Amino acid sequence: MVKKMRKFSFLIYHNDYDMFLQDLRDLGLIHVAQQEKEVEYNDELEGYISQLKKLQESRKILEKTISDDKGETPTNAADIDLGYKIPLKIQEIQERIATLNQQLQVSSKELESLEPWGNFETETVKNLKLAGYNIDFFSTQKSAYNPEWETLYNAILINEANRYYFVTVTKLDNVAEELGLESLKLPDVSYNDLSNLIDSIKTKRNKEEEKLKALSADIPSLDAAIADVESKISLKNVVLNTNRVADDKLMMMQGWAPAENEAKIVSYLHEKEAYYEVADPTPEDDVPIKLNNNKFFKLFEPITKLYMLPKYNELDLTPYFAPFFMLFFGLSLGDIGYGLFLFIAATATKVLKKSSMGDSFKSVLTLVQVLGVSAFFTGFLTGGFFGIQLYELDIPIAKKIGDRFFFDNDMMFNLALILGGIQVIFGMIIKVFNRAIQFGFMYGVSTIGWIVLLLSLIISTLLPNILPMGGTIHLIILGVSAVAIFLFNSPGKNVFLNFGLGLWDTYNMATGLLGDILSYVRLFALGLSGGILAMVFTDLAKGMSPDNVILGPLVTILIFVIGHGINIFMNTLGAIVHPMRLTFVEFFKNSEFTGGGQKYQPFT
Repeated sequence: MVKKMRKFSFLIYHNDYDMFLQDLRDLGLIHVAQQEKEVEYNDELEGYISQLKKLQESRKILEKTISDDKGETPTNAADIDLGYKIPLKIQEIQERIATLNQQLQVSSKELESLEPWGNFETETVKNLKLAGYNIDFFSTQKSAYNPEWETLYNAILINEANRYYFVTVTKLDNVAEELGLESLKLPDVSYNDLSNLIDSIKTKRNKEEEKLKALSADIPSLDAAIADVESKISLKNVVLNTNRVADDKLMMMQGWAPAENEAKIVSYLHEKEAYYEVADPTPEDDVPIKLNNNKFFKLFEPITKLYMLPKYNELDLTPYFAPFFMLFFGLSLGDIGYGLFLFIAATATKVLKKSSMGDSFKSVLTLVQVLGVSAFFTGFLTGGFFGIQLYELDIPIAKKIGDRFFFDNDMMFNLALILGGIQVIFGMIIKVFNRAIQFGFMYGVSTIGWIVLLLSLIISTLLPNILPMGGTIHLIILGVSAVAIFLFNSPGKNVFLNFGLGLWDTYNMATGLLGDILSYVRLFALGLSGGILAMVFTDLAKGMSPDNVILGPLVTILIFVIGHGINIFMNTLGAIVHPMRLTFVEFFKNSEFTGGGQKYQPFT
């Protein structure tokens, strides 16, 4: 559900404006309304935003160093001033690391070029040159090497691995031309010296990386700086969304707060002697949204927010799709063991990580527990337990449960279609209430006509003794439905336009309704495919086990764990995505959910 909101309008004398904003921030309950007109570009605000991006990017870098480091990372006390300096420190360290990486890359290539020649003293080469000898380095294919070069040019073979590497010691200046080869240019440093240089560069780089890791202890300072900048951005946005009137002598602004907090806000404003007015929202107002659901339905609010928040004057569909989503997840996963595994894994995580767990992560784990329970109980419809068909085992209690609850493939297929029809019609009922709330009851009459028509056809098909198809009572119901559909489609417009729109609505209903209901077949398909894969992995674990007392059980366990681990991951992913798709497309469409509400964010 959506919490009721109240609109607050403030009028502040310009000399008291800064103090009033501080009071409003201390109160922490007012969501400042955005101006309808476009806010002009502001250098100061852009500077804060740029600074915030740098701080957030710095935090990501430090978080990565923590994730790469397996040990415990100590933390220092928060210091805002230090937090602001951290991005520059990180930049300086990264620049030094980049320089060292570049030096390492160049030195590694030079070392690679010296590899075939081994270690030699460059001083010896220089002394020979001073004595009038030219030392030339060559490389050639083995087939192209001429042993006579050893006599003619004092060629000395250095390496004969893949190619021939040799040097010539002569007083000639054109040895390369006479040999028909290109002389190689080698670094003016020995192999050993270059290796030592590379080790030195790596040591320096490691020291810089350690400095970067050490900065991760100051993440609390970085968080403090981020919070401070976000506060400045929030304050600046409030200032920019304040109207100046009476030659800039008066500042006028609007805000929103939950109706339940009105008394507290009014009492606070009286103490500060501020001028204000309180009013209910009008249909034209862009009211911020704060959802108000009980503990169970609150678990499903992230799914609603993933799509979009409702508008202020429409229903929050979270409580209405939550039971369906839970059931659809269970049918899609379709295995007793998988549901039990999710529940145990989520419960164990909550117990082991209790001290370090945030509220948001805890709610996610609670949702996993709920979905695991759903998968556990819906799994009894097919009887699958990690690919083992419980109802085929020679266990009396399993057979009794199977006799009562087992659904074969045809029954599961029909169940998926029935659930689809129920959710679609339920969505149409919600559409009636949504229209009545937003526009008035008359705008929901046409949809009521469709609901009555569809229900009458279903009852006539399933219970012909109660309501015969085409009987007098049924024809009366169809006639009343037709009047609602074709004459109340668009209240306030003429009959012919209503009739035309009714025909168009009939075409859309005839083509769309069947497609919407058939979309729910995916629930059956997902459960079936997941169950088949579970059986395959279980059979593989048993069939591929070698006839060995030690290796046999190990191979069985390995195949079982890896196979079912993959299947649980893929099936769980599908069991989340596809029910979410049915919710966002089929259910939201038939409920005529538009959404687009902005989140309630009080000025703090």
